[in-house]
Amino acid sequence: MMGREFASAAARWLHLPEMTVRPEIVALCNRTLDTPRVQWFRRHVPTLRQVTSDYRELLDNPAVEAVYIAVPHHLHAAFYTAALEAGKHLMGEKPFGIDREANADILAAILRHPDCFVRCASQFVFFPAVQRIGKMVEAGAFGQIIEVNAGFLHGSDLNPHKPINWKRIIEYNGAYGVLGDLGPHVCTVPFRAGWVPRNVRAVLSNIVRERPDGRGGVVPCATWDNATLLCEAEDPASGSVFPLTLRTARIAPGQKNNWYIEIYGTRASVRFSLNEANTLQRLEYVPGGEATWQTVHLGHEVAYPSITAEIFQFGVGDAILQMWAAFLYELDRGEGSATHSAALGSPETPGRFAGCATPEESVLWHQLFTAALESQATGTTVVVR
Repeated sequence: MMGREFASAAARWLHLPEMTVRPEIVALCNRTLDTPRVQWFRRHVPTLRQVTSDYRELLDNPAVEAVYIAVPHHLHAAFYTAALEAGKHLMGEKPFGIDREANADILAAILRHPDCFVRCASQFVFFPAVQRIGKMVEAGAFGQIIEVNAGFLHGSDLNPHKPINWKRIIEYNGAYGVLGDLGPHVCTVPFRAGWVPRNVRAVLSNIVRERPDGRGGVVPCATWDNATLLCEAEDPASGSVFPLTLRTARIAPGQKNNWYIEIYGTRASVRFSLNEANTLQRLEYVPGGEATWQTVHLGHEVAYPSITAEIFQFGVGDAILQMWAAFLYELDRGEGSATHSAALGSPETPGRFAGCATPEESVLWHQLFTAALESQATGTTVVVR
């Protein structure tokens, strides 16, 4: 799915008139070649020159400079490390390793190959409302942070007759369950803001314990379906400690694909949800005045300029295009050119929140998810370390 979304983004690159670099898809690897999806790539990607079922053949191809790897979590460490050993730049999928040990192996490979540029895919930070929120964080607009809530809610697994797939099997998805699948998306904005959990009390739920196997039988479904993490986090700007609540759910009645964030501060507050993807709720408080929520309707206000007029609405395909623009922008101009722009002080850089998730941020979410599993097992609050 995400591979085809990348192909679509590459085909739409003319939307980004100020980009000085562009992607060209030259190779494709899939376990099975005789499938409708591989045929889709053959039909729609004219630059494609290599199609193989052996990832080692793709990595041996000198025409391949960077790879996008979207495979089940248990393959992350082996595939990501192989790509780095082959000298390829890497866009990987979350959670960047099935567990903390696998993540450490990937980070060690990155250190061995400092010339390889590495990022993790997560598109939701590129929605215009979230970019506005990021600029507010950079400007210190919230004052002292009171509370932050973030989450990612799906509803499709509410159907108990939905056949099992690899994301519901521990051997492939990992012990994190829904945390490994959706959790990195939820962590992106708080961690980029510097709001890293100090401890966590986790409540994890396995709601549908059996699912059809697609062959007429029923098999165990042992992964966590939903997770709520109540954390203490420290605001580096003020030194204050506040509650940070992170929710991930595959079984959320009434939801389709809802990523959301709420930030409450002493000077300003915001609320954003993909259910109202082009709307930002904002409250700016003046001492002695009314604390009144305003609704701001946003258009195509993006980090990487587009030919699409700002008056038009923004969608998930646009977010994926912006995410790939961020990856290639930093690859072209040097690591940190987007995510550390505030430190650089350059008006040409798009902002600290306009970069893809970093390997260092993946270490933080693995620390959190590992502590969450311990918290669930012991029924206690666990220090994140």
